[in-house]
Amino acid sequence: MPIPVNFRQIEFLLAVAETGSTAAASRVLNVSQPSVSLAITRCEEIFGQKLFVRIAGRGMALTPFGQRKIAQLRALEKQARAVLVGGEEAIEFLELGVFSTLGPRYGPQLVRKFKDAHPNTEVRIREGDLQTLFEWLAEGRIDLALVYDFGVPSGFAITPLKRIAPYALVPQGHRLSKRTNVRPDELAQDLIILMDLPHSRGYFLSLLQNDERPTQISYETGSIEMLRSMVANGFGVGLLATDIPNDMSYDGTPISRVPIVGHSAPHQIALAERGTPLKRPVVQDFIAFSETYFRAIK
Repeated sequence: MPIPVNFRQIEFLLAVAETGSTAAASRVLNVSQPSVSLAITRCEEIFGQKLFVRIAGRGMALTPFGQRKIAQLRALEKQARAVLVGGEEAIEFLELGVFSTLGPRYGPQLVRKFKDAHPNTEVRIREGDLQTLFEWLAEGRIDLALVYDFGVPSGFAITPLKRIAPYALVPQGHRLSKRTNVRPDELAQDLIILMDLPHSRGYFLSLLQNDERPTQISYETGSIEMLRSMVANGFGVGLLATDIPNDMSYDGTPISRVPIVGHSAPHQIALAERGTPLKRPVVQDFIAFSETYFRAIK
């Protein structure tokens, strides 16, 4: 009896299951969207049951039957790849998005260590602001996003990695430079420098909310190092959450970090993903590795 499904059709089905839409799958596979839709229709005719259902605003979701069948097809694909490459394990690809303020601090080292532990993987890093990263996740352009867990749209799953501690950056000689901590209301008399990024700006403004005195914003920037240099040279007090251990700005001028206490907005660094029931093994491995990596950071 001839096999009614070919490996290309299986590849199409797996891509839709992983990305959540025929449009995203077609981009990943570099084929037309109608070709992907036709493969789904053909396979559903062969299996006699629906593999996917279309949900408004969420794309293609697997049916219970589809979940079982996709798991079987994924195992079949892995076996086939192992046979075709002479028993050697095939390279697994993962698309990782990183929030622009977190990326330089954690992204490259995290990926390098993961690849050292998983040599048969290739991780591509894509940088963006939070809004862009969630759009990429929804479209299936990335598998995971390293983000802060505030402002997360519904429909995304979050794996917490490390609690963040917001802090104020002050120049040398500032009245707060020798303090061990500062309350948000104590910053009301200072000019404030903010990160001008979606969600980040609102987060820090929420920390400073004060009915007696409005926040005085002197500058906004999309660059952490620009913010640090502006603080060092007396343009105002900067607010950050990204843990940067260096106490010097780019121009060599010292700065001091003072933790902000007494706020009611605890948040964490996290990995975000689409809320799909199935994860590729490389995605599962990266999540588990990231949890271990961040636990080791003091």
